[in-house]
Amino acid sequence: MAASLYPSIQVGTQLALFLANRPGTIGTAADVISRAGVNILAMTTSDTIEHLVMRIVVDKPKTALHALESHGTLVIESEVILLEGANRMGSLSTIANLLAEAQVNIDYAYCATPSNSKQGLLVLRPSNVAKALKALNKADLSRTGEKKFIAAAKARADLEAKAKSASKIAPIRGRGGRE
Repeated sequence: MAASLYPSIQVGTQLALFLANRPGTIGTAADVISRAGVNILAMTTSDTIEHLVMRIVVDKPKTALHALESHGTLVIESEVILLEGANRMGSLSTIANLLAEAQVNIDYAYCATPSNSKQGLLVLRPSNVAKALKALNKADLSRTGEKKFIAAAKARADLEAKAKSASKIAPIRGRGGRE
């Protein structure tokens, strides 16, 4: 089999920090993490009026967890899938459709990659981590396999569209030409 476009697919730990939504809280959390000797590999935030959820993947999750909790921060650990691989157009489409085919929902995902970078990191929170990991590891994620998968997905979509349009039945008209 050809080399995978995603050479590293692994389960990682994400920390969700619950913070007040006001200036300085992200900086303070980052200070605590940095002083503990921990590097942030990925981060995203979501907010409400009063609260902020900061989701992070770090190189030393247990160390970060301990430092943040010692600082009085509410932190929840969860498993995520970390995909390091090709920074290419269509990569997310391939992964998302592959997981959908395996009946795995993506609860949320985040990534950021400079446009000139050949590699990127995608963080996925699937509905079922074990099932998602199995589907991703089983798939042929080489360039050839990705092309085959995209072609098969397109063919399925075309068939579904044809079936949907064929199932539309014209209304039965009476003798007067009215329905």
